[in-house]
Amino acid sequence: MRRIGARLAGGAVALAGPRAALLPVLGDWFAEGLAREVEQRRLFPWLAVAFGAGILVFFAGADGTPWLAAPLAGAALALAPVPFLGARPAALAVVLALAAGFLGFAAATWRVTQVAAPILARTTIGPLTGMIEALDEREVGARLVIRVENFAGLDPTVRPLRVRVSFRKAPPLRPGDFIAATARLLPPPEAARPGGYDFARDAYFQGIGAVGSLLGAITVREPPTPPPLRLRLAALLDEARNALTRRIAQAEGSQAGAVAAALVTGKRGLIGPAANDALRAAGIYHVVSISGLHMVLAAGVVFWLVRALLALVPFCALWWPIKKIAAGFAMLGVTAYCAFSGWDIAAERSLIMTLIMLGAILVDRPALSMRNLALAALIALAREPEGLLGPSFQMSFGAVAGLIACARLIDGRLFRRPGAGRIERLIGTGLSAVIGTLATTLVAQIATAPFATYHFQTVQPFGLIGNALTLPLVSLVVMPAAVIGILAYPFALDRPVWWLMGQAVGGMLAISEWIAGFDRATLVLPAFGTGALGLLAAGLLLATLPVSRLRWLALSPALLGLGLAAMPERFDLYVDRQGGGAAIRGPDGLLSTLGSPSAFVLEQWLKADGDGRSARAVIGDGSKGGRCDRLGCTARLPDGRAVALVRDRRAFAEDCARAALLITRLAAPPSCTGPLVIDRRVLAARGAVAVRAERDGFTLRDTRGDGRSVPWRPSLTAKPSTAQRPEAPADPGDAIPAEPDATGADAAPGDAPAAPLQ
Repeated sequence: MRRIGARLAGGAVALAGPRAALLPVLGDWFAEGLAREVEQRRLFPWLAVAFGAGILVFFAGADGTPWLAAPLAGAALALAPVPFLGARPAALAVVLALAAGFLGFAAATWRVTQVAAPILARTTIGPLTGMIEALDEREVGARLVIRVENFAGLDPTVRPLRVRVSFRKAPPLRPGDFIAATARLLPPPEAARPGGYDFARDAYFQGIGAVGSLLGAITVREPPTPPPLRLRLAALLDEARNALTRRIAQAEGSQAGAVAAALVTGKRGLIGPAANDALRAAGIYHVVSISGLHMVLAAGVVFWLVRALLALVPFCALWWPIKKIAAGFAMLGVTAYCAFSGWDIAAERSLIMTLIMLGAILVDRPALSMRNLALAALIALAREPEGLLGPSFQMSFGAVAGLIACARLIDGRLFRRPGAGRIERLIGTGLSAVIGTLATTLVAQIATAPFATYHFQTVQPFGLIGNALTLPLVSLVVMPAAVIGILAYPFALDRPVWWLMGQAVGGMLAISEWIAGFDRATLVLPAFGTGALGLLAAGLLLATLPVSRLRWLALSPALLGLGLAAMPERFDLYVDRQGGGAAIRGPDGLLSTLGSPSAFVLEQWLKADGDGRSARAVIGDGSKGGRCDRLGCTARLPDGRAVALVRDRRAFAEDCARAALLITRLAAPPSCTGPLVIDRRVLAARGAVAVRAERDGFTLRDTRGDGRSVPWRPSLTAKPSTAQRPEAPADPGDAIPAEPDATGADAAPGDAPAAPLQ
């Protein structure tokens, strides 16, 4: 035994020797890389990362509303030793990052208290009066945001401040009108599945306390009191946007006109489903939403026009700083464009980034740098901390970070040789433009792929082709025409410009439809969890922010994140929030409907399962998971266990005895103890539920599993209003537009500027 023990000990020493020798090497390698990061002043961007980490801690763990003084005190304590750490840069970086994390938590706390507004407790039908703040015309009807004056006689403490409603027929209403109508409103719907998009959270930060539809006649009245000046100005601006949208759309008269109008005003309601699907399949839907691409191109056009005009005057060219003057005019122009286009979240973040880059020109600093990007992220997150959770922020800043990190690889200098002839220079310029466009698109797509796949469960394999073919049209024709058209609009000389813009957009749509016709133009992947997303995001940060060999640290989280994403958790049963519908996995491995889930909710379940079928196709082909009658439905899981969905109390006696799992929107009787019961009480506490069948039982995941109290999550235990029709569950599809509108995911590869302004 002693000999064996001696041999084992000797082997352990032999194994530990190389490891012990490796540790100093790794330490020196890390210290050398960190020293270069400090020398290159590349630690500042990590403050934005720490600030965002504090925001994530708030949204992931805060139960209730924290005391604002607590994170502020934490930040102050963290900053206290800063004056004594001048000679210790590593320690200084740590305490600054800690302080930034506390400040991010404080920013989220402050934001929640500032936007607090009542949320409707239950579905209610009643008279509604209020002022129209915004109106979006659709192909059929319209959708509008109303600032509520009165609804169903509710007390102001429980009455929503602002509601979003839709109606099928569009009377001649305008933003600013004070209307009276009957409305059916419900609380903003929560996520349709665990880990899914939570519209209720986003609605809370927009001040929207209910969604629904208008019923019957709508009358316009005089407001009881004059609305505030800010609301009147916002309504006038929205009406001007609607007028210009109609003018641009009518100038071309087809879907190209509707897309052209969306490019200018941000109003996308007139774009039909076919055009939307084609743009998404081609990977260029980001072009339609007002975001980074539009801001950079608009600023670039103004910058170039002003600089070119000033350069024509010799005195100005010789004695004036025309580049800085052009940058100043570009800042004014892009700010006005952002305001006119609606000033939504994606556009605002892009505006901040563009203004910082133009401001860098004014102070003779590099326009496109990681420090400027970090500063833009800090400002955007301080203003709207909730944006960090959405795909718009993640994709836009991820794309720009990737492009800045790879700027030297994609600038096309390899094809420019000093002293080359005219023809050689021309060929080199052409190759630089083509290779630069392809490389830019590829880098941006790789940087945004984790976020796009996580939020939308879709991948467009031919997006590189779509962007490469359409972005030249957008950059050289569409956006310059948009700027010229806006300038000509006050003189009523804009119609020919809109027609020309429509022709270019028509070419873009033709390319999109061609690519959409490819086999597997859109791939649907199973949804993966936040752990995989966090690791992939960490890999992206480690690959883009450092300038030293520390970038190699990105391999570990990136590979681990890819491994987790490739092994998503799949469920055998999904149950909606009301318990009126479900989707069950059949013997063929595909989901089929059980009960009556809404098309919108079913679409989310199918995407999460990696199923590319549309909800209409699943419902239309009669793909039911079992037998149904007036009392309920019954079905079987692939392992043979029975599942029952109860609609009528008379079915409880039989289904409780034979089912292994029972679903109902009613309250199950106490005697129903045999099966796993998901009834009204369970759904009130847990929200939408996903179930995975195990050999010895079931594993449940739900949207409220953390049990936390958050301000955007009203109680589901409220009794239904007498006006509610229990047999017709509310369909959130009327309140939530299709992706990416619903999520604010307006950013994608094109959101990143391809090159700094010169």
